[in-house]
Amino acid sequence: MAKRSWGLRPRRPPSTRHRKPWRAPLALALLVNASAIGYRLSEGWDWGDCYWMVMITLSTLGFSDGDTQTLSAGGRLVTTLLILGGLVVVQISIQGVLGLSESGYFRRLRERRFRRWLSTMHNHVILCGYGRIGREIAEQLTRENVPLLVVEMDVERREAAEERGLAVLMADATLDETLVEAGIHRCRALVAALPNNASNLYVVLSARGMAPHCRLIARSDSEEAARKLRLAGADQVVSPYVSGGRTMAATALRPLAVTFMDLLVGSECEVEEFLLSSDPADLGSLNGASLAELQLGARSGALVLAIVPPKSINGGEPRLYRGASANPEGPSLIANPGGDTRLAPGQMLVAMGSQQQLERFTDLLGPAIKSVDVMAN
Repeated sequence: MAKRSWGLRPRRPPSTRHRKPWRAPLALALLVNASAIGYRLSEGWDWGDCYWMVMITLSTLGFSDGDTQTLSAGGRLVTTLLILGGLVVVQISIQGVLGLSESGYFRRLRERRFRRWLSTMHNHVILCGYGRIGREIAEQLTRENVPLLVVEMDVERREAAEERGLAVLMADATLDETLVEAGIHRCRALVAALPNNASNLYVVLSARGMAPHCRLIARSDSEEAARKLRLAGADQVVSPYVSGGRTMAATALRPLAVTFMDLLVGSECEVEEFLLSSDPADLGSLNGASLAELQLGARSGALVLAIVPPKSINGGEPRLYRGASANPEGPSLIANPGGDTRLAPGQMLVAMGSQQQLERFTDLLGPAIKSVDVMAN
C-alpha cells in the first residue's frame, strides 16, 4: 500500500540553496530607491539631496547641520524605516556572501572563468605532470616565452606551479575529456612527464588517437617502457637517466661542445625544421636549385645545419629524430650541407638563427614550406 503524502517538500541540499546571489543586491537597490522616493515625497528635496541622505544614513557616517534641512515627521519616519531596513539588508547580504562561499560558488565562478580563458589558448604546450622533470621543462619553456598549460592532480604541485605564475588545470591527464579541455587540437606539443610509465602511456595513447598530428614527447624510466611509448605514438621518448648519463659522458669527452649547447639554450637562437612540400609545383623555381644558387644563408642570416631526405622522414612527418635510423638507399642526414646540395620535394631543412633570421628564411622558401616546427634547444 502506497504511503500517503502530506505535502511536505524534500529539503534541498545545502549546495543548492544559494543559486540566486542577486537577491541581496536587488534588496539593497530597492531599499535605496524606495527611501529616496520617500524623502522626495515627504521633504520635497531634489534627487541629489535624497540619495545623499540615503547614503549617509545607510553608511552610518552621520551628517552635519549644513548637509540637509531639518527633517519633518514624515522624513523621520522614512529615516527610521531606512535604518531598520538597512540592518535587515546588511544581515541578508552577509549571510548570502557566507552561504555562497560555503557552497563553493566563488570557486566555481573562478573555474568557469579559467575554462573560458583556456578555450582561447592556441599554439601552446601541454605539460602533464609538474614533478622534478616537469618543473625543469616549465622553466625552459617559460624562459622561451612559450605559452604553457600544466595539467596536474596533486594539490601541492599545483600550488607550486601557480606560485611560478603558470596556468594549471587540475584534472586527470589520462582522461580524454581532460586533454580536450586542455586544447589538444590547438596545441603545438604535449609533454607527458607523469611519475610512472603507465600514466604516460595512457596519455600518449589518448592524445595520439584524438590528435594524430600533434607532437608528443614522453618520459620513460626503462627501455621497455620507451619501446611501448613509441609504439603508442610518441614522437620522442626521453629517459632522464639515459640523457643525464650521455650528458655527463659528453662533458667528460667534449666539454667545449656541451658548454656551447648550454650557451645556445640561454641565447636568442632557435632551431627550426622546415618541411618542404611533396608537390614539385609548390617548390617552383626552388625545385632542383642548389644552396649556392639560392644563397639562403646570406639572404636571411640563418644557418642551414642539415637536410633530411624524404626517405628518412617517417610518414612525411617533420621529425629529425625519427629519421635517425640507417637508410640503406642513401644517407639519413646530410649534416652541414655544401653549396652543391640541391633542394627536392619532401626534404626537411634544419636551420638555426634568431627569430628575425628564421622569419626571413621562411619568407624566402615561401609556398614551398609544408610545415614549420621549432626544435627544443
